[in-house]
Amino acid sequence: MDKDIFLTNSLGNKKEKFIPIDSKKIGMYVCGPTVYDNPHIGNARPLVIFDILFKVLKCKFGTKAINYVRNITDIDDKIIKASLEKKISISELTNKITKIFHDDCNYLNCEVPNHEPKATENISLMIEMISKLIKNNNAYESNQHIYFDVNKFKDYGKLSNKNLDELISGARVEISENKKNPADFVLWKPSSENEPSWDSPWGKGRPGWHLECSVMSKKFLGDKFDIHGGGIDLIFPHHENEIAQSRCANENETFANYWVHNGFITISSEKMSKSQGNVLTIDDLKNKVNGQVIRLALISAHYKQPLDWNEKLLSESEKTINKWYESYTELKKQVLIPQEYLSPLYDDLNTPGYIANLHKLFEKSQKGSVKDKEIFVSACNFIGLLNEDKKIWEKFKQSKSKISKEEIEKKIEERNIARKNKDYNAADNIRDELLDKGVLIEDKDDKTLWKFK
Repeated sequence: MDKDIFLTNSLGNKKEKFIPIDSKKIGMYVCGPTVYDNPHIGNARPLVIFDILFKVLKCKFGTKAINYVRNITDIDDKIIKASLEKKISISELTNKITKIFHDDCNYLNCEVPNHEPKATENISLMIEMISKLIKNNNAYESNQHIYFDVNKFKDYGKLSNKNLDELISGARVEISENKKNPADFVLWKPSSENEPSWDSPWGKGRPGWHLECSVMSKKFLGDKFDIHGGGIDLIFPHHENEIAQSRCANENETFANYWVHNGFITISSEKMSKSQGNVLTIDDLKNKVNGQVIRLALISAHYKQPLDWNEKLLSESEKTINKWYESYTELKKQVLIPQEYLSPLYDDLNTPGYIANLHKLFEKSQKGSVKDKEIFVSACNFIGLLNEDKKIWEKFKQSKSKISKEEIEKKIEERNIARKNKDYNAADNIRDELLDKGVLIEDKDDKTLWKFK
């Protein structure tokens, strides 16, 4: 029996049966990176989650029926600030980070979307949308800035399920004397002499961040489409503002029918932030951990739930992949996966449930036939795992193991003896030697703890 897909829709915050506008032309837009700094592990979660949703939609409706769009924001205040701090041009910065982002996607085995538009390629369309909003009396000009007037949109706050006063008091909104209302958001702003700028009816300037996604989604998916995705942090103000300006500019009652948001990632139970010094970039992991391990770790919890990133999670994910490779077999073609095993993914992308089914299929493959192994590997491939030949997996494991656990323990014992004898130079040399081999050590009370960096 062909199963239905269910998704939790943030617009109403309930699980709903997915009914496409047109089953032969399904549109999905996911907010991509703002390319000012290396993508971190929090950015990796939506990459993998929506990659899997892309696969599920193609499985249900057919490969040609899905139009997956993920943008690149290459003009933004954060980009301008970062280019000044790094003392490089904006184009050099955005090209560099975009390349790293694409390398990260490849490392995580994410499929390439159907379209990946850049904001700077669509400025003229942004100017058109702003002009329409001004004409419709939804936006106003103030001191060369164009603002969206939130009081002119009756459904403002519906996505985040808050009224206007709650949104203003509970979130960071840009304070400006140019605004009529503190919650009004910028559609266009003037650029200073050394900042990127484009000609417009309101003078040289650049677009607001929220506007960019409204324009790019409209260009590739139309005035209304099926699914809009992103991290939970984008619900307000970004997605709330997208809805407001898109519905007003397009003059319709809907923008995206289903809003899908993934939860936050914490690092060892702490919020990830620069001030905490615990921002973990995807690039940090590339030479230490196979991308399959990261991918499995990212889907180990349901996408709606928070995910705590820690060494135990990585270790368990690596052990699982290592075990699953015992049933690896080279596939000449993908084998049909029984619907009973796929079912969890159709039910609101229940990846933990699907992983449990993979464990069952693995056990069956260990006792069964070549066909059972083929079904297991196909089921892994479906979510982007066991995609590498077993020899490549084994080679990566060997390359990252520069030193064994026994060697580490022996070196720490030598260092403890050196410290006891007050030979601090020797102790420091051992610490540096371990660091070169990817091992961090920490003296705590009367013990020396170690971990791979």
